Amino acid sequence: MSTTAELLKGAAELFPGEVVTSAHVRHFDLPLGVGRFALITLDNGHDHTKPTTLGPQSLANIDAAIDQVEKEAADGTIVGAGVTGKPFIFAVGADLKGVELLKRHEDALAIGKGGHDVFKRLSQLAVPTFAYYNGAAMGGGVEVGLHCTYRTVSAALPAFSLPEVFLGLVPGWGGCTLLPNLIGAEKAVSVIIENSLNQNKQLKGEQVYELGIADAIFEGADFLEQSLIWTAAVLKGEITIERPVIDRGEAWDQAVAKGRFIADSKVHGAAPAAYRALDIIAAAKNGDLQQGYDAEDQALADLIMGGELRSGIYAFNLVQKRGKRPAGAPDKSLARPVTKVGVVGAGLMASQLALLFLRRLEVPVVLTDIDQERVDKGVGYVHAEIDKLLGKGRINQDKANRLKALVTGVLDKAEGFADADFIIEAVFEEMGVKQKVFAEVEAVAPAHAILATNTSSLSVSEMASKLKNPERVVGFHFFNPVAILPLLEIVRGEQTDDASLATAFGVAKKLKKTAVLVKDAPAFVVNRILTRFMGEIQNVIDEGTPVAVAEKAVEPLGLPMSPLVLLELVGPAIGLHVSETLNRAFPERFTVSPNLKKVVGAGKRGFYVYDSGKPELDPEVAALLEQGDTVLTEEQVRARVLDAVAQEIGLMLDEGVVAEAQDIDLCLITGAGWPFHLGGITPYLDREGVSERVNGKRFLEPGVASVPA
Repeated sequence: MSTTAELLKGAAELFPGEVVTSAHVRHFDLPLGVGRFALITLDNGHDHTKPTTLGPQSLANIDAAIDQVEKEAADGTIVGAGVTGKPFIFAVGADLKGVELLKRHEDALAIGKGGHDVFKRLSQLAVPTFAYYNGAAMGGGVEVGLHCTYRTVSAALPAFSLPEVFLGLVPGWGGCTLLPNLIGAEKAVSVIIENSLNQNKQLKGEQVYELGIADAIFEGADFLEQSLIWTAAVLKGEITIERPVIDRGEAWDQAVAKGRFIADSKVHGAAPAAYRALDIIAAAKNGDLQQGYDAEDQALADLIMGGELRSGIYAFNLVQKRGKRPAGAPDKSLARPVTKVGVVGAGLMASQLALLFLRRLEVPVVLTDIDQERVDKGVGYVHAEIDKLLGKGRINQDKANRLKALVTGVLDKAEGFADADFIIEAVFEEMGVKQKVFAEVEAVAPAHAILATNTSSLSVSEMASKLKNPERVVGFHFFNPVAILPLLEIVRGEQTDDASLATAFGVAKKLKKTAVLVKDAPAFVVNRILTRFMGEIQNVIDEGTPVAVAEKAVEPLGLPMSPLVLLELVGPAIGLHVSETLNRAFPERFTVSPNLKKVVGAGKRGFYVYDSGKPELDPEVAALLEQGDTVLTEEQVRARVLDAVAQEIGLMLDEGVVAEAQDIDLCLITGAGWPFHLGGITPYLDREGVSERVNGKRFLEPGVASVPA
């Protein structure tokens, strides 16, 4: 028994629940009389909704298939060998469920080594090898192909990536070493680092070919057939593949430096994966593949045993699984159909909502506002956005015409809403205004219509309290920009009934949003945590810590933007309004910054000016600030901010604002863009010992988002 087989057998025993991928070998004669060919097909026996993954038993099956092909290649009975996948899927990489179970460094090392030992054999056969990327290929799936001599890709391929850095790993089965040696360091850094850290951006078939990862591209309909004709021509010498000469000089070093700059701007040194990947890419410059593979094994094992990866997998599972099955949502059979949507308001937020409902539900959407000019502007915005989609080729002319015809604007709510099933308000964030709007809508809307509010911080129960039918009011809080951030906080008021709530969740699903059920508590989840977080930053600035120190203090969290840049995005006036709302609810913990009041009073859009291209404190804002004389260090600021956040989350869980800590993390990841390597926030607070220091206990059980004991 070879060491590889022993390694994989040991790893398979640690992972009894693996969805096993088989590797079928079939033979046929290639066109042009070239000779006999062996094709290995990776298939887990399920349809495309359960993509093929590569756990230890799956790798052992590929190893056994290569045993057979290796013998045939040595005997001269085949002229070449290929690898492809089941319909629509090539392979989407290592099975992460198995990675979560690993407890020892040596077991993690075995996974890296096992993958290398198997895939490497494809490049060592006595005949040329071919990878046919017929469908989705990610991570280890991409790497299988990199070990082959040649590659083709389907023009219909929807998703191709090396997403490991996004999750807290490195492409560890050859990706960091082989890709830069194939397409050059600059393009490799773009695929491995930039795309990964850019919310796991995927490549399409055309891009895979243009980057030089694939040697040929064919249409999806007869992809394999065309690939085999091409294979025959390559083997016969009729087609010669010319690959560019790789620049192993200064260009390579510059690419790695650019990668470090991208990593710094995205994670600020807070997560190790990108830097480990860049170290391996830097060392791959000398073309020594085995040295690269050994470094990948080591990096993989170290990262698998680290907290960031466990947080990354936890975050990935939250978004992929919990996000699709919201905790506490009523039975979906109670949901009522929505065939027409009303939007109260025609400002920017209302217009964005109208566009989203229109695109996803494809039902009539009607906007109302207080004057014709605003209504026309709102409808005009939606039309202009549809024209942009048409211009980019995202929709055709027929669909553009149909969508435009579905959106209308009227002044009279009775005319607009008499037959609407779902009506959402996006008017000024003021309780009296919203109550008045709902009273007007209730008077003209059908009895079954859901009345939804996009409030960011006000009480849904209070908003509904003066209505005849408060049971149909539900909070439906979107995050800006609406088209990009996936989170939708669905708020159950005291009177909200199950049918209204089920309808709200049904609509959220059609809108392709990640819905989280939230109790009707001040500012709900994201805004409450962010306001406490920002409030503490504001407090230390007000007390005397320089703005730059306060901002830099939270850089190690690797947040998408600094607190004051976020405040600028939200708008200081809205930030102030939410802090005032929370100060009324919880005066002992939420302060209203006198300096923020001054900034808003002076009509400033934020704390910074960007004259030099990067943010610098606006001299006019600096002149407004009145600070005390308590100056904290970055470490002191960070500890204070994290303690405040841990305390607030503990209180929210005690109040039952959400079902579990997992929902807090899901909200921060999908609504505020908090990083996967933090797992949202609670795994990080657990890992840093903040949870126990503040609340006397962890938020999550050991082994959830951390290495099992």
